[in-house]
Amino acid sequence: MKRTAIIYSPIYLEHNPGRGHPESAERLRVIMSELEKSGILQNERIAVLAPEPAREEDLLMTHRPDYIELVKQVCNRGGGLLDLGDTVASPKSFEAAVYAVGGAKKAVDSVMKEEFKNAFAFVRPPGHHALPYAACGFCIFNNIAIAAKHLIQEYGIKKVLILDIDAHHGNGTQEIFYDTDKVLYMSLHQDPRGFPGVGFPDETGKGEGEGFTVNIPFPFRTTDEFYLKAFNEIAIPIIKQYSPEFTLMSVGFDGHYTDPVASLWLSANVYIHIFKEVYKLSNGRFVAVLEGGYSLEWIGKIAAAVVSIMAELEYRLEDEPQQASERVRNRAFEFLNEVKRVQSKFWKLG
Repeated sequence: MKRTAIIYSPIYLEHNPGRGHPESAERLRVIMSELEKSGILQNERIAVLAPEPAREEDLLMTHRPDYIELVKQVCNRGGGLLDLGDTVASPKSFEAAVYAVGGAKKAVDSVMKEEFKNAFAFVRPPGHHALPYAACGFCIFNNIAIAAKHLIQEYGIKKVLILDIDAHHGNGTQEIFYDTDKVLYMSLHQDPRGFPGVGFPDETGKGEGEGFTVNIPFPFRTTDEFYLKAFNEIAIPIIKQYSPEFTLMSVGFDGHYTDPVASLWLSANVYIHIFKEVYKLSNGRFVAVLEGGYSLEWIGKIAAAVVSIMAELEYRLEDEPQQASERVRNRAFEFLNEVKRVQSKFWKLG
């Protein structure tokens, strides 16, 4: 059995938010080029799978019918703004977004059917900001949320982990699963006060979902040291206690210090560490779905490094960690202690 599935389609390149927009097709071109030239795609442990389009009932698992119709109409009219700011549709965006959802589903199905150990869905447009009723933050449909709902409804999975390591909080994903214990939503992200305005430590879920939302924010310019300290001291213990049946990861590479959109100062070493740890904890049921990441210099290299971890291949990547200022270090400790204080009500943290 081949080990790792790569989900990809040229249709993803047809979504065009416009000249100069950071969420461009070039992101996927750079990723696929690096996977190709490094020899990863040719390795016998890897297979590239084409997605099928999602059905309308798939979209309805998380989105309102009037919103789905709105996206369709805007695209049919030639495109335009889907929100008040930066989520732009083009004529092919609805089709690309439907295939992005289908790509996340394909990844999940390939693992659940034991055709592959794990899978990475390199899709666009991204999804984790998409709300049930609105587009947000470059995202049209919430790819990973629909994949999680698919796991619950189609396969009877009762404990899904969604680990979100995009630099920005996945407000759409949080809202969709805020009142359920079937999904543990855990997000590590930069200070959300500017965007998206939610993702603070005291947001922990409600009703049956109380305690199953874990927000770990960081001050701007947080470096590897404190990000990994939080991951090792908060995220890993909670994941072990939750013991998920399936692990989904919203992967944004925009935490890298060269990213032009986000404000964290992480090196590629953070992504390598996280993928190694999550790979060990996932018990062979692990799917990653692409979200953000806008540094064309680094996104392909980091993607190749983490795919290599998933497939147990060699890929050499060196990156120099950045150094945080004393002010950032002090603020990072404050953030970390606040998260521990809140989450210790629900989980055992050392």
